[in-house]
Amino acid sequence: MRKLISVPMAILLAALLTACGFQLRGAQPLPFSSLYIADNWELGALLRRQIRALDSTRLAATPQEAQAVFTLIGEAREKDILSLSATSRVREYQLRYRLAFRVHDLKGREFIPPTEIVLVRDISFADERVLAKEQEEGLLYRDMQNDMAQQLLRRLAAAKIEPKAEVE
Repeated sequence: MRKLISVPMAILLAALLTACGFQLRGAQPLPFSSLYIADNWELGALLRRQIRALDSTRLAATPQEAQAVFTLIGEAREKDILSLSATSRVREYQLRYRLAFRVHDLKGREFIPPTEIVLVRDISFADERVLAKEQEEGLLYRDMQNDMAQQLLRRLAAAKIEPKAEVE
């Protein structure tokens, strides 16, 4: 008898979970039919690969062929001392990855005004493990670069394209 009650309860629970509307966040299509991104920088190449995977926006070979142009204003990796030991040796660093960009067309319309994104990670440091910590730092920067590409895709997907009002 107990088994007969638990089977319908399990089915009911499964039905309730599927009806709650839970869905993984999927890739959003970009509002541009074509986009130009220079590929002479590492993150630009990563961003181009991810946009190609979306298959909704064509990557233009030149800015003149594109509806929108992604312009890199600046990119920087920074490393600051976060804390010191009692003997004045570094115990922790703070890694920062900054990217400034804008998205516009060649007619002067701004789709995304100049914007800066800053990602921050903390890393512990030990003098006796310098090589391992250098590798860890490289991995953290690579991880920040992947996070930056995802944030850029979300910002590009949220860009608004408004026709420029004609002045007479």
